[in-house]
Amino acid sequence: MSTVDPIAERLIERLGGERPGDSVDWIAALRSRAAERLAALGLPHTKIEDWKYTSLKPITKRDFARPDAASATADAGAVEALRIPGLETHRLVFVNGHFAAALSDRDLGAQGLTVKSLAAAFAEDPEALRDRFAALAPIDFSGFTALNTAYADDGAVIRVAPKTQVERPIELVFLSTPQGQPVMAQPRVILDAGHHSEVTLIEHFVGLDDAANLTNAVTELKIDVGAQVTHYRLQRESRKGFHIASIHAEQAENSRYASHNVQIGGQLSRTDINTALNAEGADTLFNGIYLLNGRQHSDTHTRINHLAPHTYSEESYRGILNDHARGVFNGRVYVAQNAQQIQAYQQNDNLLLSGRAEIDTKPELEIYADDVVCSHGATIGRLDDNMLFYLRSRGVDEEAARGLLLYAFAEGTVEKMGLEALRTWLEGFVIDELPQAERVREFV
Repeated sequence: MSTVDPIAERLIERLGGERPGDSVDWIAALRSRAAERLAALGLPHTKIEDWKYTSLKPITKRDFARPDAASATADAGAVEALRIPGLETHRLVFVNGHFAAALSDRDLGAQGLTVKSLAAAFAEDPEALRDRFAALAPIDFSGFTALNTAYADDGAVIRVAPKTQVERPIELVFLSTPQGQPVMAQPRVILDAGHHSEVTLIEHFVGLDDAANLTNAVTELKIDVGAQVTHYRLQRESRKGFHIASIHAEQAENSRYASHNVQIGGQLSRTDINTALNAEGADTLFNGIYLLNGRQHSDTHTRINHLAPHTYSEESYRGILNDHARGVFNGRVYVAQNAQQIQAYQQNDNLLLSGRAEIDTKPELEIYADDVVCSHGATIGRLDDNMLFYLRSRGVDEEAARGLLLYAFAEGTVEKMGLEALRTWLEGFVIDELPQAERVREFV
């Protein structure tokens, strides 16, 4: 007889209740299967290889409540202040996982583009999601994915028609706000990019007023033949908050997926990013940075699956860690036996600014083809003394020199981001996270 994980049992008891779409047979059945799988799997723990460096005790010892949709509101001025200067977007705002129409743009669509909340999609045309909801993010992926599938209240459904170039990025702002007691938000994002379409998606997670909530997000991206999807994830949860995310993409022939992942906030965060290059000509860029201090813990796991010949992937992640912060990076590139003549490059570079900071890095190649070009590597170190000497010999004091070198290191990630307005805006947050922020501003 199968046993029920006690932590999962507690979650099921606290988070249960009717959800959008539950009146539809196939949705109710899927949610039921996901809840059963959660009960069997439980939440991940350190005895699981992929989670051995990340203990979830700070999460499992708390009792998170289900967010109240009626209180899905926030100060309009604070929300407006989160806009990226100089960047016009199609903007949806969610508060503790629930769509906030009053805080979102009124005109969310454009020719060839459909954007709506997940709750609205379930209510208006649930059959359109039958083959998409949980199709790319299987409930077996982790207990958190099963949890989201079973209890997601809302999110976004985005459809881009074939041959459509969406001029303005689609911006999803997920706010985490205090609500009496800590709550667990479960946003779900589904994006379909039709053949030869182009679209940019920005997911922006922000914690307000030291919210000690948990965000458990799942994103599914289906990228058709020749389509191009650029995906920005900006994680700025409260330093008392928690963030778990699972991103799953599938790429068709000659498609391109560019993932830019920025981890700044959260007491504890874990991000899984996965893509499958299913046909020839598929191309992937994974670009990311984590900036950690205090006792922050950030874990990033990536998976790039080359399942067809003549595919290409490039991955570069950088980390700056200070104080007692701990980072985890695990990047796996899988090359199937029939995936001949692929190219895959992976690099993880880290700077430790304190003797107490820690990084566990593990780049991996799993190759079953014999005609490939692949490389991977990792570096861990401190600032280069020679470069410090070079700057100081030219009249830059030591504090400013250290700050400029850290900024240059981080800029290697930021400069790969194609949206100029977002790149400029993000540079300000990067500087804010550096120990020598005030001195760096004098030079940049």
